[in-house]
Amino acid sequence: MVTSLGGLSSGMDTTSLINALIQAESAPQTNLKTKVSDYTTNNTAYQTVNGKMKAVQDAAKELTKFDAFKGAKATSSSTDVVATASTGAQTGDMTFSVTKLAAAHRVTAAFAANDTVATDSGTFSLKIGTEDPTTLTVEENTPQGVADAINKAGLAVRASVVTTDSGPVLQLASTKTGGENKFELGGLTSEAKVMSEGSNAELTVGDPTKGGFKVSSSSNTFTGVMPGVTITASKLATDVTIGVNKDTDAVAAKMQALVDAANGALAQISSSSAAGAATSPGSKSSGGPLAGDYTVRQLSSQILSTVSQGMSDFGSFKQMGIQLTQGGKLEFTKDDFLKAYNENPEKIQKAVTDGLAGGLQKVADTATDKISGTLTQKISSGTTMISRLNKEILDWDTKLADRRTALQRQFSAMESALAKVSSQSSWLSSQTAASNASNS
Repeated sequence: MVTSLGGLSSGMDTTSLINALIQAESAPQTNLKTKVSDYTTNNTAYQTVNGKMKAVQDAAKELTKFDAFKGAKATSSSTDVVATASTGAQTGDMTFSVTKLAAAHRVTAAFAANDTVATDSGTFSLKIGTEDPTTLTVEENTPQGVADAINKAGLAVRASVVTTDSGPVLQLASTKTGGENKFELGGLTSEAKVMSEGSNAELTVGDPTKGGFKVSSSSNTFTGVMPGVTITASKLATDVTIGVNKDTDAVAAKMQALVDAANGALAQISSSSAAGAATSPGSKSSGGPLAGDYTVRQLSSQILSTVSQGMSDFGSFKQMGIQLTQGGKLEFTKDDFLKAYNENPEKIQKAVTDGLAGGLQKVADTATDKISGTLTQKISSGTTMISRLNKEILDWDTKLADRRTALQRQFSAMESALAKVSSQSSWLSSQTAASNASNS
């Protein structure tokens, strides 16, 4: 295949001529590439708007979930006692004293130097709580051998050996606090002595002799004392009051998140669909890539109308701190919302769930649904068109390559013919010259 031509016979720059012809014939492919660029820009804009609408969808769902308004917040009157409330915790309060903290069971056994530690068979037993005793075998019949056997067994007891002036001392401690994790050693030649009893933590409410009661826990954390509340004590404390109230701040934060998401979507739509004008004849418009697009402009209208229309059996959302600004944005006033919510929680919850959040979620669902969403279909259509155009561009690559080859062959044949004619002309000239010379 001919790859280059010099135009030596014709005197023409045939390579440049072929390139010019190919460039002229590639105009349709250039137009296709321009279309791909435009579709890609539009698709990116649709995807960006789609992402903003998904943010609206997510924020709205946080307010339409069944437990959206069941958040609770626990407070404690003591820095030594921490209380946390889970979703659905009942409101109320309780006063108590932390009369005991949980402790781990600790035991020591002292031995003289070179004493045999385990029984003659080299075994000993360890019983934890109400479990059956575990029989352990030592590799070396020494205090360290006993400690190694315990630690290797993976039980809820850890052992170590301390060297003292009077000999080695075996120390054992439960890895868990509480009376239920006490343990007993058997089969040692020295009596194991309890350094500290494993004990439960204890809360005392009122006077147990006069209707009060006590609550115990194997750790310093109590659950179930108040429904949905976890209490953790770090020190003994007297007359600690735990209060549980609705977490209205959390609901207000979700409202603010929804407003921010809606404003983000409105701003993106405004930017993407902004009208513009060409700065010169034939140049592109200075507007957004989706200028005049009905789909995104309709989304903007739906968001704004959801807020402006309020709710038929509630009225304007301004009653709960939501309103539109003159610039076409949503505005949220937390204090107004909290005031309305505290005065009538059920009414505000319904207005949010069925009205504002429910309405915005519906708008977002319609736009972003994975199959039927209006934005989804736009993106899918654009992706399909880009794929088709790219295939046409590849087809044109083949066509143009074939055309270049054909032109190179044609010009090569022309150059060869011209070279042959030139050669024949030179021969005839030489023959004529020779004949003339002979005649002379």
